[in-house]
Amino acid sequence: MKRTRLWAGLAATATVAIGVTVWANHSPSAGPSESRAGSVAGNAKSANALLQSALQRQVHKDPLGAAQDYRRVLEMDPRNKDAWYGLGLTDQQVGRTADARANFEKALEIDPHFMSALYSEAYMLRSSDPDRAIELLRRAAATNPKAAGIHLQLGQLLAEKGRKGEAGDVFRRAVAVNHKLLSQVPEEFRDAVSR
Repeated sequence: MKRTRLWAGLAATATVAIGVTVWANHSPSAGPSESRAGSVAGNAKSANALLQSALQRQVHKDPLGAAQDYRRVLEMDPRNKDAWYGLGLTDQQVGRTADARANFEKALEIDPHFMSALYSEAYMLRSSDPDRAIELLRRAAATNPKAAGIHLQLGQLLAEKGRKGEAGDVFRRAVAVNHKLLSQVPEEFRDAVSR
């Protein structure tokens, strides 16, 4: 139950993170002419508004409306990692796991270190393809070594796969970053991790 709550909490954090990253990642770029610059700025403004609308729709449990907004963003900017990621979340919400995974992968093609996409795809695959989930969590942990929750999830998957030595190392890293996670480390690893 604790593990499910942690996964759910991290997934919710990833959903909220898209709203924050939208504002940080999308600023109008200067073009070669004033009319082009105005057009680019207008598109960026429209894309930001659509991304915010999509996020609000997701929060208010309207995944189909959110997906529509994300697709409109992608018509303006096919390389918008936030829109691909958001579209993946909406597909995941409505049970289209293959589409969700494809959309997370598109976001990762644009930005291989996109934490939210790495984590969300790993979360989705933890039961059906744990080896791929482990690979994605390793990439996420390498991208942000201080993400203790990612280390904890990675350690749990490694332990479930019987890779106890690797799991112990990862649990140690998680607890080194956040000692409060020690209670969530499986009991068989706690003594070794707490030393």
